[in-house]
Amino acid sequence: MTDRITLRRPDDWHLHLRDGAMLAAVAPHSAGFGRAIIMPNLIPPVVTGTQAAAYRDRIMEALPHGAALQPQMTLYLTDATKAADIVAAFRGGVIRAVKLYPAGATTNSASGVTDFDRVQPVLEAMAEAGVTLCVHGEVTDPAVDIFDREAVFIDRVLDPLRRRTPELRVVMEHITTSEGVAYVRAGGDNLAATITTHHLVINRNAILAGGIRPHYYCLPVAKRESHRLALREAATGGEARFFLGTDSAPHTDAAKLQPCGCAGCFTAPNTLSILTHVFEDEGALDRLEGFTSINGAAFYRLPPNEDRIALVKRDTPAEYPTQIAAGGETVTVFDPGFPIYWHLED
Repeated sequence: MTDRITLRRPDDWHLHLRDGAMLAAVAPHSAGFGRAIIMPNLIPPVVTGTQAAAYRDRIMEALPHGAALQPQMTLYLTDATKAADIVAAFRGGVIRAVKLYPAGATTNSASGVTDFDRVQPVLEAMAEAGVTLCVHGEVTDPAVDIFDREAVFIDRVLDPLRRRTPELRVVMEHITTSEGVAYVRAGGDNLAATITTHHLVINRNAILAGGIRPHYYCLPVAKRESHRLALREAATGGEARFFLGTDSAPHTDAAKLQPCGCAGCFTAPNTLSILTHVFEDEGALDRLEGFTSINGAAFYRLPPNEDRIALVKRDTPAEYPTQIAAGGETVTVFDPGFPIYWHLED
C-alpha cells in the first residue's frame, strides 16, 4: 500500500483571494502552491495593468514569510476593455491571462461582457499576442435551466467564439458537465480546462437532498452524478488538457446563510489531501502530479516547479479547521463528507 507520495509543487490555476480582511485570512491557506491564477472579480473589478500590479502587491503582503506562492494576475474583460491595455500588461509581465465573465453569471460579474461582438477585436489581439482567455462558461439567459447553462454556453457562445478566433488560447474554467469534458477533448491544442476539487466530490444531491446545504452551493452549480463521474475520469485519466483550478471561493458565513446566499466553496485548507484521496480511490495516484503540477504549467507555457511536496497516509484522519476567522466573521471550510487520511507533510 502506498503511504507516501511526492509531487512537484502544485499550482492552482483558478483561485479567489478577495481583498482586505478576507485576503489576509485566506491567503496563507494557499501559500504552499507554487503559482495561482488570481481571479479579478473584486469590487471594483481589476481592469487595468496598474490595478493588477497593485493587487499583486497586496497579495504578497498578505502571504506569510517564505510562502511559495507566485500570484499570476488576470484582467477582468468588459465591453469597454481596450486591446492595447491587455497586450501591454501581458508583455510587461503584469498579467498571465484575461478573465471572461458573462455579465451576471456569478459573484461580482455585473461588469462582465454583455456583447461578444464588441469584444471580438480584443480577442483577436489576445490571440496574436498569445494571451490566454479564462472563461466562466455559463449563459445567463433566464430561460435556460441552471443545470444546462454550461452546455448551452458551449453551443451558443464558446464554440462560435473559437471558430471566429481559432488561434485564441482558451481555458474553460471549473467545468462541471460531461458535455464540457467532451468539448475540451475535441477542442485541439488551444483549449484546456480546469477542474475543481469540490466538483470531483459532490453532486447536486449534496446541496439539496435532505435539506438545503448552502456551503455546497457554488457556481457553476454541481450537477447530477453522471457528470461528477465524467469529471473524475477526466481529472484522473492522465490527459494533459485537464488540470487543477480549485476555484476556492471564500464567503463569510453571514453571506452564505441568508435567503439569497453567495455561491462558492472554500477548499484551500484541505484541497490537496482531498485530491490525493480521490486519485487513490480511482487507482490513479501516479497521475496526480500531472493534474496538479504539470499539465497547467505546460498549457500556460511555463516550466513545472522544481521543488517538491509530500503527502503521507496515516491511520488517523487529517485535521483541518471547520472554520477560519476573517475580519471578525467566520468562513466555513469545505467538508468532503468523509475522513481524509492523507496529510500534507510539513
